[in-house]
Amino acid sequence: MVGSMVAQQHFKARPSDLILASYPKSGTTWLKALLFATEHRKSNTNPNTPHPLETISPHQCVPFLESQVYTNRRIPNLDSLPSPRLFATHIPFCSLPESILASNSKIIYICREPKDNLISLWHFIRQLRVKANLEPCPLEEAIEPFCNGVSFFGSLWDHVLGYWKEHLERPHQVLYLTYEGLSQDPRGNLKRLAEFIGRPFSADEEKGGGVLDAILKLCGIEKLRSLEVNRCGKMEIAEWPVENSMFFRCGGVKDWVNHLTPEMARRIDEITDSKFRGYGLTIL
Repeated sequence: MVGSMVAQQHFKARPSDLILASYPKSGTTWLKALLFATEHRKSNTNPNTPHPLETISPHQCVPFLESQVYTNRRIPNLDSLPSPRLFATHIPFCSLPESILASNSKIIYICREPKDNLISLWHFIRQLRVKANLEPCPLEEAIEPFCNGVSFFGSLWDHVLGYWKEHLERPHQVLYLTYEGLSQDPRGNLKRLAEFIGRPFSADEEKGGGVLDAILKLCGIEKLRSLEVNRCGKMEIAEWPVENSMFFRCGGVKDWVNHLTPEMARRIDEITDSKFRGYGLTIL
C-alpha cells in the first residue's frame, strides 16, 4: 500500500510509457517477458550475445512500480531512462497514478480465470510463508478472503472490471488480454500486443522460424523456467526476498480441477457470473 501511495504521488508518466497491469498471478511474468522481448527485439541482434532475458529475470526487465521501484523509502529519478520505459503494476485502475491517465501512456492488461488465479495465488503465498517459517494456509481458509475481495489489491472481479471498462472506452490506450487466450493462441496475441505498442511485426519477421517465433520460443514457460537466473536467482518484491523460481509453477490452464471441490468451484463461478453479467466480459 505504501509503495502504491508513493507511486501515485511521485511517478511522472510519459506518453511513450508502456504499463503492464494485472491482478497478482494472472500470467504477469510471461507477459513481461513477451513485452520486453517484443519492444527490444532490434537491440539484441548479435547471435553470440545472450538475450537479456537469459540473464535477467522478467521482473527486473519490467519492474513493478509499487513493489520494486518505489520501495525501501526510495523515490528514484526515472527521468534518465530512455523511452519507451516499461513498468508493471498490480494497482487497480481507479488507484493508478493520475499521470498515467493524463499522459495517455499505453496500458496492457492481462487477466486469468478466477479459479486458476486463486490456485496460483494460493501456491505462491504458501511458498512465501514456508520460506518465512510460517504455517502455510490451507486452501479451505484461503478461499474465503479471496471470494470476499480481501487481498493485497482488492477484489479480483473489481480489478478486472476496472480495466475492462477502460478498454471498452479507450481501446487505443488499454489493451485487454487473457491468460487463456494467450495460451491458446500465443502467436495471434503476440501480434496484437506488438501492434498495440506501435511495433507491429513485418512480413519477414512473421515468416516461419523468424523473429516472432523466436520470441515465443524464448519467452515460453519451459524455456524461462530452465534458465539459471530463474532457477537460482533471487530478488526483492516489496522488501520480501523472493526466489525467481517461485514465479514458475505449472503455467497451465484449468489446474483448478486438481485442487478445488465442486462446491468451491461453484461458489467462485457464481460470483464471476454475478459480477460480470451485463458487461459483455468473458474470461475464456
